[in-house]
Order: sequence, then C-alpha cells, then structure tokens
Amino acid sequence: MALIGILGGMGPLATVDFMEQIIRLTGAARDQEHLPMLVANLPHTPDRSAAIIDGGADPLPALLEGIDLLNRNGVGVIAVPCNSAHHWYAQMRAHSAAPLLHIGEVCAAAIAPQVTRAAVLATRGALSAGFYQAALVARGIEPVLPDREPQECVSACIAAVKADRPGAAATHLSDVLDALSAQRIDAAVLGCTELPIAARELARPAFALVDSTLELARETVRYALARGWNRPV
Repeated sequence: MALIGILGGMGPLATVDFMEQIIRLTGAARDQEHLPMLVANLPHTPDRSAAIIDGGADPLPALLEGIDLLNRNGVGVIAVPCNSAHHWYAQMRAHSAAPLLHIGEVCAAAIAPQVTRAAVLATRGALSAGFYQAALVARGIEPVLPDREPQECVSACIAAVKADRPGAAATHLSDVLDALSAQRIDAAVLGCTELPIAARELARPAFALVDSTLELARETVRYALARGWNRPV
C-alpha cells in the first residue's frame, strides 16, 4: 500500500487541519478512494523557532526520529506541515528514503508569476532561516517582512492558536493585516501552519492570503493522485 507520510504535531491542530485539507482535496466518492496516510504526531519535538533564534534545544534529532518512523512503515512521500521545521529540510531530505515536499517552495510556486510583492508572515525562526525569502526571490517576487510590532502580533497569533484561543488569534492576525494594508503588497503568505486557522475567523482582506497548509496539501494530493494511490486494489 502506498502511503502519504505526515511528520506532524508541530502543532497538533495544524496537523489535523492539514489532514482535513488532503481529504477534502482528494475528490473521493467513497472511503476506498481516499488517500492512505500515516501520521507521526510528535508534539514533544523541541520548539523550532527557539532553536533557530535563541539557541534552544535542537529539534533535529526528534525530526529525524519521525522521518525514520515514517520510512520504516513504507511511506512514499513525506510532508511536514510545520514551516519552521524546514530550516532543517536538507538534513531531513538527506536522511529519508522517501522524498520530502518543501512547503516554502510549494507556496512560492503557487503564487508566481501573478504576484510581484508578497508579505511573509511566519515565526521569527522561519524568517531568520530565510527559505521563504529565497524561494520568492528566485521567482521574481519581492518578499516583504513585518515590522517589529506586526511581527509581535504574528507571534501572539501563533501562540493563541496553539493554546486553542481562536478569538484572540483572529484579533492578532487582523492587526497584522491592517498594518500591511499600506505596504502595496499583492499577497501575504501565511508561512506558519497555525495562521490559516486564525485566518478563517476573519473577513476577506484587501489582498490575497496564501495558505501554506492548503498549498502543501494540494501538492501532496497531486503527487499521490499522479501515482494512483487513491485507487483501491
């Protein structure tokens, strides 16, 4: 059986959201036409942003243990619905027998060439890692990073989602989007998988929001359907 491997738990709600997106995008009419998934929900993985920014506990050993768990069970592709974890993408990819999709590359590809100037909303760690900025620049898109106060609101939004406080999360994200409205952007990349959960509580903003969870799910489904993993045997 061909399996989608999901290295999740970072955070748990974002992992469930990613799984739901895969299910809804598959277009199945019955149980047997859905895509098989094996989920490693590993919430005890050390904080990725703290490791990048503040020299906190290294999450790479836990990430590689999750990769090993998925590979031992024969997955055919691995998706990691945590943006900050992609700071260690090269190490995870080199360690894995199964290919890994890259959430930043998938998002950048999804908005090029329609977008020329895009805000990147993400953890401080993901922004410091710079993989979103590199992916956008490589496609001719100018990345715009939040100023200090909006970035504090991004961090507060992410923390509120992780604590299951959707109202507070939506308020923080609304403040961020208001601050961006004067920056002449074409789109804002929700480059943390908690942010799309908060965004669903808001009215549609004046510019496009690029849901990193959704774009990763789209690429995962495309990959699996192209290989016929939804066809019962």
